[in-house]
Amino acid sequence: MKQNKVRGMLTLEELTKLVKNDEIETVLVVFTDHYGRFMGKRFDAEFFLDDAAKHGAHGCNYLLTADMEMEPVPGYKYANWELGYGDFHLVPDLATLRIASWLEKTAMVICDVKEEESDHLVSVAPRTILRRQIEKATKLNYTSKAGSELEYYIFENSYKSAAENGYTNLKPMGWYIEDYDALQGSREEIFTAAARRHLKYSGVPVETSKGEWGKGQHELNVRYADTLTMADRHSVYKQCMKEIADRLGLSLTFMAKFVEDQAGSSCHIHLSLWRDKKNVFPGKNKLGSLFVSNEFKWFLGGWIKHVPELMVFYAPTVNSYKRYQAGSWAPTRLAWSYDNRTAGFRIVGKDNSLRIECRIPGADCNVYLAFAAALASGIDGIENKIEPPEIFQGDAYAAKNVEHVPKTLREATDLFANNEFVKKTFGKNIMDHYIHFFRCEQAAYDNAVTDWERKRYFERI
Repeated sequence: MKQNKVRGMLTLEELTKLVKNDEIETVLVVFTDHYGRFMGKRFDAEFFLDDAAKHGAHGCNYLLTADMEMEPVPGYKYANWELGYGDFHLVPDLATLRIASWLEKTAMVICDVKEEESDHLVSVAPRTILRRQIEKATKLNYTSKAGSELEYYIFENSYKSAAENGYTNLKPMGWYIEDYDALQGSREEIFTAAARRHLKYSGVPVETSKGEWGKGQHELNVRYADTLTMADRHSVYKQCMKEIADRLGLSLTFMAKFVEDQAGSSCHIHLSLWRDKKNVFPGKNKLGSLFVSNEFKWFLGGWIKHVPELMVFYAPTVNSYKRYQAGSWAPTRLAWSYDNRTAGFRIVGKDNSLRIECRIPGADCNVYLAFAAALASGIDGIENKIEPPEIFQGDAYAAKNVEHVPKTLREATDLFANNEFVKKTFGKNIMDHYIHFFRCEQAAYDNAVTDWERKRYFERI
């Protein structure tokens, strides 16, 4: 190719050569559901080239109304039994075509989800929601760039054995807190080295990996990119990591809070806006110790202001909210500061690297929705010149006069459901769809009998 490209990414011409040489036999055609999971089909590579690369594929639209257990949930307007659960159209975004290095002779492509008859993008699909916010930024002549930092716990148990034992008595790969610890990191290289290698060869450029602040907790970071590309990389990352662990007889979890006495796992989001290949955040306005542009101020102000009503996009499960504990490295307050890890918003970098890091999302977020929420909030800040609060100095955990993040999924869903900004920004159909999704997630938890209840009440009540 004439221009430089990321290792592992493919053109159709390159895929065709690999298929003819019997180096690729399967193409995995996928999209993400509400939970951020890849759903899709495996195509014979020759049939993909002959048919699906041009015409796409089909999937049942119940996949955008199903719960974690793949049960079709009643009450959605988009798809239901009365409408017959028809098909939607999976349209490959060929810019995402890549080798899936961790799978044998396999390539992968991520799809946009379109309506079967009109061929319009399905409005409630997560990738569509992010696309719409990127389009808004583009109309203002901004390009957004993003990075996501994922943390996870890795265990010596296989996924199958973990499930058979009810996810109890799991054995983390580490047995003491391993934050930056090179020795413990070496012990986990059987997994982490494979993950770095396969991601690099699958179109997800890797920067670093390191131990985190938990037993068996790790972080692997990949290079930032334009926001849609970064969301795609994030999703490939999670799929790759799980499947590598599975093949090695290990398991890992992206739960926000795996266990009460260990650190939670985050997905710190980094965002900046660019125009004419320059970061627009640096400027001449003094803000605390920084010199920033109006766009920076207003983007930060809007992002902070709209966290409560969009919290469900950063913290989408009941478990998500158990991560927000003082002194746990997870933020509890809507404060911002420069290079302060106790604040919900940490400003890092300078000049072209100046960016906003939001530390609120957990590793369980659907990154398409989290990025969409961040962009929508920041753009609203610019359009309405929303000023951020005063820069915070000190321990934000102890800041009693600074607003706390929503504390439960129920509270966050109520804030989402009763907000004009959400309705105006995303549209009533998307708002209603996701209200139902989060209410059903809450109801599933409310109806469950937990180990905590059995341990507490079985004998002594």
